[in-house]
Amino acid sequence: MNRRTLLTGLAAATAITAQQRKEWKPRLGVLGPFTAANVQFSKDEGFTNMILDGGSVTEDKLDAIRKSGMHFSALQCAQNHFTAADNDKFVQKIELAGKLGIPYVGTCSGKDETKRFQQQIDDIVRVYTEKYFKACEANKVRILWEPWAGGPNIATGPVGFEALFKAFGDSPYVGLQYDPSHLVWQMMDPIQCARDFIDKIYDVHLKDTQIRWDVLKKTGINPPNRASWWTFRLPGLGQMDWAAFFSVLQQAGYQGAMSIEHEDPFYGSPNRPGPDFSDDFKTGLKMAHRYLKQYIPD
Repeated sequence: MNRRTLLTGLAAATAITAQQRKEWKPRLGVLGPFTAANVQFSKDEGFTNMILDGGSVTEDKLDAIRKSGMHFSALQCAQNHFTAADNDKFVQKIELAGKLGIPYVGTCSGKDETKRFQQQIDDIVRVYTEKYFKACEANKVRILWEPWAGGPNIATGPVGFEALFKAFGDSPYVGLQYDPSHLVWQMMDPIQCARDFIDKIYDVHLKDTQIRWDVLKKTGINPPNRASWWTFRLPGLGQMDWAAFFSVLQQAGYQGAMSIEHEDPFYGSPNRPGPDFSDDFKTGLKMAHRYLKQYIPD
């Protein structure tokens, strides 16, 4: 092979790589209840996705949701899964998602603190297999776990993720709805965790966490006076390294949705009067949108 042949081959390979490399343009959205006003605000602000609060989605609203012209990546249904009532309620949400063509239902894994960790894993696999997977298959819906440690959940980080995915094997019906803010306040590494489980991430919450180190160093993680040492914030106002996080998603070719979950107490949350977004709440979403535009192209 002469020099000219080598250079020609390298140029051809570079061209092929350039053609295969797509612009990173995931859908950017917001999480909230379905109302006509919330959808219109989201459109006007330039968002292209919503995660819908599952409690706001009922049979009588299906036609309005379909006609809204908004893309919906998931229904949000934080609940436990260990009673018949829980199971029936969740199957209904899977069916509603299927009727709307929504591919994911975000939830907690389920939790029973009276049992040992492995027994809880076994019970979760049994319940999902017996109660949910038939509905998932029929409705083309996948169940995603959000790593919220405040709920009935053991899918709160790498230990729970690894145990659950190992137990479920190659099931196409479970995955992650990744929210890095929950790992930040649990003192985990949200960047490495995203890297380790990138093939299981199908939907993303964009929320930040501010750690009050001045309080934490004085009170510890269990303050006797219940002092608040961490607070959910809008993206960019906490400790999260967003550039590193988005680099992980971009390099992996993640093309799913990423939606702002606004729980910042300084901008109208959690006391949103709702269901329509309040003016303060909208201001927070607009601020977050401006911040995120530096990483995510419109």
